[in-house]
Amino acid sequence: MKIIDIIKNTQKTLFTFEILPPLKGDNIFDVYGNIDPLMEFNPPFINVTYHREETVLKPLPNGLYQKKVIRKRPGTVGLCAAIMHRYKVEAVPHLLCGGFTREETENVLIELDFLGIQNVLALRGDSQKGQRYFIPEPDGNHYAYQLVEQIQNLNKGIYLDEEIENNTPTNFCIGVAGYPEKHFEAPNLHIDIQNLKRKVDAGADYIITQLFFDNQKYFDFVDKCRNAGIGVPIIPGLKPLSTKKQLSLIPHMFHVDIPDELSIEILKAKDNRAVRQIGIEWTIQQSKELIKAGVPVLHYYSMGKSDNIYQVAKSVF
Repeated sequence: MKIIDIIKNTQKTLFTFEILPPLKGDNIFDVYGNIDPLMEFNPPFINVTYHREETVLKPLPNGLYQKKVIRKRPGTVGLCAAIMHRYKVEAVPHLLCGGFTREETENVLIELDFLGIQNVLALRGDSQKGQRYFIPEPDGNHYAYQLVEQIQNLNKGIYLDEEIENNTPTNFCIGVAGYPEKHFEAPNLHIDIQNLKRKVDAGADYIITQLFFDNQKYFDFVDKCRNAGIGVPIIPGLKPLSTKKQLSLIPHMFHVDIPDELSIEILKAKDNRAVRQIGIEWTIQQSKELIKAGVPVLHYYSMGKSDNIYQVAKSVF
């Protein structure tokens, strides 16, 4: 079932979450161990992140270094298929511009279509480590709106190879990312929302936001999007803080602010166990306020751990 249809048909706020594929060599049952407790809250879909290749320098016996390209978390497509088979819910793989040519993107979409996966989240992705700016693959999509356009072309039966005769159309529902505190590369929020509108105009069905800790920023963002002519559902993304280190790590990684009240409480906490409880309680209050405002879905970023998400959901759903 398409995510947009799930959203349109809901009479209450739904619980969903995002997971990471296991590291190469790890067991898929570790992932299941984090998903299993959360199934109590009947998520209609689960997002699965994609992680592009990384370039590392491997030391050689002669003192020189060899450049090696590795992918630490492969298996996004396979994990999505496994989730749908095991839990009977929709799985939403992330698709990236970075690391893919347009032909490779088309081939992944064909594979997803064969597996009956009808939902994708289209993202540009981050730059590689060591790169100052995002650099697309040769003949790759430069921006997320171009990726959305490519997916929509397949939905119309338009393939890259114009000589294909049996050009069967696909049927993908497309989500995209929104940034209540703007994407860090955008000069301001106004231009960032115009970039978001370009993704929606290209055919995106809904938006999932970057994580945030101040609901007012989400409400203001939604208002600005509506004023800009963006009418698709905007799903808020949440994550409980769990360690003191995240006070500096999360703003650096995700380019979001942490409210004074929350940061003061975390700094006063005697250990990370106390921080974890503060993060849970803050996210519970965020969730309750957002549900009261009538959001169709609350989407939680688990970062591979589900125990604190479980505690939040137990109090809210």
